Amino acid sequence: MSVFVTEHTHSGATCPAGNPEMAKGLLAIVSPDNAKRQGITIRGEAVLNGQHHLYLIVEASSESAVREYFAPFGQFGSLTVTPASRCEDVVHRGVC
Repeated sequence: MSVFVTEHTHSGATCPAGNPEMAKGLLAIVSPDNAKRQGITIRGEAVLNGQHHLYLIVEASSESAVREYFAPFGQFGSLTVTPASRCEDVVHRGVC
């Protein structure tokens, strides 16, 4: 499994937290159980307070699997998926 950092941003006007239906969908997407059924392990997630900015650290077989699973975020903002590594792996290979 590879590690990825997924970043989503949206405007205040499109914030899903203020819309009950969208909020329900958001929570379903970031649900570890739902993600696991699609082969994605969510290791951590956080929203920057007041900034409409969500980060997730996930593990999956491929970047395309991550992009496909989190694609709904792209409907109301941006979605960036970046390959990453655990610190231990970086130390073992000797370079970031």
